[in-house]
Amino acid sequence: MMVGDRSDRVTVASNTAGAFAPALGSGGLRVLVLSQHFWPESFRINEVVVSLRAFVNVEVLAGQPNYPMGHTFKGYRATGIGTERHPLGYMIHRVPVVPRGRGGTLRRVANYVSFVLSALLFAPWLTRGRRYDVIFVYANSPVLQGLPAAFLKRLKRAALVIWVQDLWPDSLEATGYVRNKAALAAVATVIGFIYRRADLLLAQSRGLVEKLRELAGSRVPIVYHPNPGDIAMMERCTAGTSAIAMEPSCFNVVFAGNLGAAQALETIVACAETIVDPSIRIILVGAGSRATWLREEIARRNLRNLELAGQHPPEAMPAIFANASALLVTLGRANNLPLTIPSKIPSYLAAGRPIIGSLDGEGADLIRGAKVGFSVPAEDAAALASAIIEMRNLPAAKREAMGAAGRAYFEQHLAPAALAHDLVQHFHKALGRSGQGGT
Repeated sequence: MMVGDRSDRVTVASNTAGAFAPALGSGGLRVLVLSQHFWPESFRINEVVVSLRAFVNVEVLAGQPNYPMGHTFKGYRATGIGTERHPLGYMIHRVPVVPRGRGGTLRRVANYVSFVLSALLFAPWLTRGRRYDVIFVYANSPVLQGLPAAFLKRLKRAALVIWVQDLWPDSLEATGYVRNKAALAAVATVIGFIYRRADLLLAQSRGLVEKLRELAGSRVPIVYHPNPGDIAMMERCTAGTSAIAMEPSCFNVVFAGNLGAAQALETIVACAETIVDPSIRIILVGAGSRATWLREEIARRNLRNLELAGQHPPEAMPAIFANASALLVTLGRANNLPLTIPSKIPSYLAAGRPIIGSLDGEGADLIRGAKVGFSVPAEDAAALASAIIEMRNLPAAKREAMGAAGRAYFEQHLAPAALAHDLVQHFHKALGRSGQGGT
């Protein structure tokens, strides 16, 4: 997410953090959301918090924003400690983090570990005098952020709910950041320790449930809770002026999101090299650790049908999606990646555009089962090229029917407000199990 000067921020001195009333919500539960990455970074948890505020009182504990560009956002400091008020009125407690930099392994480890240590050290001070019923962890990478959450659970006498997005240590191995078997085993031990401290684990896909059981044991309940789609996509995905120029006479396939190791970007490059139809364009919207590699490959192979469009703010995405001919999602096939559902899929469904997938597992099953597009095996560039060409040759009415089916699936299964209501019910169950009660 691109940001300018955060002139709309209201930064609050840490020694006054306890003076604020909780964020307005119609429910009585007090929830502290713990997520290393949060607004103004662009992550699904941002909108989950917006939806939750209709039901409960919410505050957030996060790091200093630096994703995906790798440097701390303007208006923030990597070493900053304090509390700010989000424009919607709720409190965000910030702790220091080492910025990701260019995304190398050592820098990434420093980024993860610094948040864990900073949260352990400074969160009790930032939240002193404040009571919470539930500590809710948005557990994408790094899942290690569950360590300070487990500590805060005991300190605040709250229930702990962890919403697992990435399967650690498997995702570390799959993306190539950690290959040493002893190190992976050590990470698995720590993750198991974290999960066993939870009162409830939520899995973003059904396929994760049994894998989580292997790490968490039989004591901790595990429940499927999917990622919702974007609120903005649901409300504003209508064709208008797009921030990206799309030639009306072309078939514009848009990929949006992280450009990282898990996305099997080699498949997209090889696919683009295979397609000779000049009217087909593949547009990559986003940023990530492999953006430089992509740029170099596009130049080296002289690919005129593959474009890096850069990072765009969330408010620009509905128009970009609405003007796309089809939306593309790719994922590698290493280890347990097929057990996850890429978080872009709910947003694609909300956009009401046909989807082309190159992935295995639950994401592929959803695309096929809901009849919202085509899905081919992960990392099969030739099959992906064929699927794009086949989608291009379909009558426009059939593509529109796929998009409409996606929107209908979203509204029935992935609407943010309904999932926020379900999440609150999960909180109450966790409270009952923890014995902390609630007020």
